[in-house]
Amino acid sequence: MKQEILEAVKKAKEESKPRNFTQSIDVVITIKDLDVKKPENRIDEEVLLPNGRGKDVKIAFIADGELALQAENAGANMVINKTELEEMGKNRKEAKKMANRHDFFVAQADMMPLVGRFLGPVLGPRKKMPKPVPATIKPEPIMERLKSTVKVRIKDQPVIQALVGTQDMDDELIAANIESILAVLDQKLEKGRSQIKTMYVKTTMGPVARVI
Repeated sequence: MKQEILEAVKKAKEESKPRNFTQSIDVVITIKDLDVKKPENRIDEEVLLPNGRGKDVKIAFIADGELALQAENAGANMVINKTELEEMGKNRKEAKKMANRHDFFVAQADMMPLVGRFLGPVLGPRKKMPKPVPATIKPEPIMERLKSTVKVRIKDQPVIQALVGTQDMDDELIAANIESILAVLDQKLEKGRSQIKTMYVKTTMGPVARVI
């Protein structure tokens, strides 16, 4: 299948019209023989792409004191302290905007009850509840990991769509990223990748290129 993936990546790039921005490349996978009504058949995994996402990731840290300072110095896109967290809880509209602007959230573990109370109704439905971390942790390694992480989900339809790179990345690197997502399906699906019904590669605005 490796060769087919590589050819689909090339084709998706070639058939995509030039745009005035760097398009993302996604893999779209349909799974067969999967009853998504059963909670155990749903997938919600974070996958570390070996060659990165190829595009920036926006990370918000919810922390106080020393960790907040370190997160800011480490380049977090936003640092939310206890006071700001409470204010966001009162302004649902602003909280929604902030949730949509960021890809990942990380929170100081002892602040998680407050996060649940003030931001849970906004972050929960978006599947963006923060990763809890100890107040003593160093933010840099967490942020570096998240910059290469994508979410792979099956919820109410047996379909996965995940970012695997950008059109200016090398074809081989994108193909290797797709392989890392297939490795997760091998673990999570009863029959592994043999349960894949169809698989396509596409750029943001381009046509799909079929793998299977």
